[in-house]
Amino acid sequence: MRSDRLGETLLPKRLALPIFASDALSSVAYAPDEILLMLGLAGGSFVATNSWPITICVVLVMAVVVASYRQNVHAYPSGGGDYEVATTNLGPRAGLTVASALLVDYTLTVAVSISSGVQNAATVLSFVRGKEVIAAVVLIVFLTAMNLRGVRESGKTFAVPVYAFMFAILGMGIVGFVQEFTGTLGTSESGGLTLVPEEGQGLTGLAAAFLMLRAFSSGCAALTGVEAISNGVPAFKKPKSKNAATTLLLMGLLSVTMLGSIIALSQWTGVKVADDPANQLLRDGTPVGDGYVQHTVIGQLATTVFAGFPIGVAFVSIVTGLILVLAANTAFNGFPVLASILARDGYLPRQMHTRGDRLAFSNGILLLALAAIALVVAFQAEVTALIQLYIVGVFVSFTTSQIGMVRHWTRHLRVERNAKVRRRMFRSRIINGVGAVMSGTVLLVVLVTKFQAGARYAILAMIIMFVLMLGIKKHYNRVHDELAIDWGVDRPLLPSHVRAIVCISKIHKPTMRALSYARASRPSSLEAVTVDVDPDETEALLAEWDRLGIPVPLKVLASPYRQITRPILQYVRSLRSGNPRDVVAVYLPEYVLGKWWEQILHNQSALRLKARLLFTPGVMVVSVPWQLESSEGAERDWLDHPPLPGSVRRGDQ
Repeated sequence: MRSDRLGETLLPKRLALPIFASDALSSVAYAPDEILLMLGLAGGSFVATNSWPITICVVLVMAVVVASYRQNVHAYPSGGGDYEVATTNLGPRAGLTVASALLVDYTLTVAVSISSGVQNAATVLSFVRGKEVIAAVVLIVFLTAMNLRGVRESGKTFAVPVYAFMFAILGMGIVGFVQEFTGTLGTSESGGLTLVPEEGQGLTGLAAAFLMLRAFSSGCAALTGVEAISNGVPAFKKPKSKNAATTLLLMGLLSVTMLGSIIALSQWTGVKVADDPANQLLRDGTPVGDGYVQHTVIGQLATTVFAGFPIGVAFVSIVTGLILVLAANTAFNGFPVLASILARDGYLPRQMHTRGDRLAFSNGILLLALAAIALVVAFQAEVTALIQLYIVGVFVSFTTSQIGMVRHWTRHLRVERNAKVRRRMFRSRIINGVGAVMSGTVLLVVLVTKFQAGARYAILAMIIMFVLMLGIKKHYNRVHDELAIDWGVDRPLLPSHVRAIVCISKIHKPTMRALSYARASRPSSLEAVTVDVDPDETEALLAEWDRLGIPVPLKVLASPYRQITRPILQYVRSLRSGNPRDVVAVYLPEYVLGKWWEQILHNQSALRLKARLLFTPGVMVVSVPWQLESSEGAERDWLDHPPLPGSVRRGDQ
């Protein structure tokens, strides 16, 4: 796609919602499980008493965060999101902290979403069970390929499954609510079981409070993906900020509605999930044992609500698995854009800033895929293990961004005189201030409850990314300073002399082309150089050189240890030792091979010599290629036949 077609890739709200909100929407497929799993450590009665308060707290945080980010997209529509907000208002180090957290979180989003999708698919597809890692890697590769085709193309492909998931969960909620109020709602497959505390006794006091905090922090996984819309504002059609804010509001309403309906139905149907189902779940007072297969909350609800309607059960299971897989697509859109902005600012390699053939940030997409695959393999696609690393980065970015927004509004309020605008800014500052306090509180809870469980690894990864990006920035700054011209001091001067040498090993067409080209460049001095590795071959070369009468002196460099590169390097350095303003031009005749296996049959001495010469000051390396017939586009040009001894062509004079 041509660069001027970039406008064609911009997204209307109907496509932006499934692309950017799929992560947040999909989290309702596993956030209820995580809440009930944590509360289930204290037994079934603890779950029944505390699941609703935890859910209400999560919903409240979601509402505040969505309201806060609606302020962000209006104030910073350029697409930098949390990184731009933090950098502008709190300084580059704060921005880099947010960027490190987001990059790690996007990678975890792919790993968690894909792993969760595979686990849900294993509920219906028995052949997936036991092969979750392989299935997860295949799905990541598939998503990578789709995203390399472009943002709009992937959005069209993935929109139907995302909308199907919304329809399935909302439809299941409506049917379930009707059944509950008409007295026809059944009991889930685990409803008749007894959930006992993990160690056979309930928790009270501080232990119970800590467990509730753990459940709350796990449930806050439902907030992941909210920041993606803030980072992706440039991908929206105009008016960009308005469309992004509307999409953000729709995403929040849908997430809250679906999460609440799932928790309500799980309470009414008696759904029980346990961290150790074989021992915690009892049937008639006896543990169910290792043979019991514990299905996900949504899986159990679908079986209960759509009892006698297998098509409905299959539909819910399939679209849930799909949305969990496609949730990773949010990261595939957020990570490359953020990486591109960081590369523009010099914190990541420049290659991350360029778009590929389909106007997607291909390098960022590939880097994200490789990192996610490494995580999936390392953690064997276990959602429970990966989820402990999750959401730390989200709330680091949430908190830092909202603090930055408070400073943003405070700074603008100092200079704004319009009363109406000031009221709007003041209201926005209050919203962002509440968001900062709430997300900061959640961050503290997450750090306290999840540090030992695995969050420390996510924090370590963020620190590594922070240090790595600082190092990249320092490198680019150093290179910039070295290459910058101080016109008052560094006045460009022509070299005193250009001493040219042509490295040869035998007399053939590539050698003659290099000699002719070197003569045509008219250096101050010109000589051919060969290394004496085999005395017999050297003697034969000198004899043929004299016989042909080639009008260029040939110098033989001694090499008692049969090395080629070192004698030439030493000789080149000696040519410059007398005058540092002299330049040495080294001409290297090379022939271009057409087949990969032909590379093995040649010693590549010119390539090795070139690599060493590039690090030698004052040396210009000139490659003179000769295309063999096996190479693509081989040509037979004006040097198909070597020049006659002593002859001079026009341009060689």
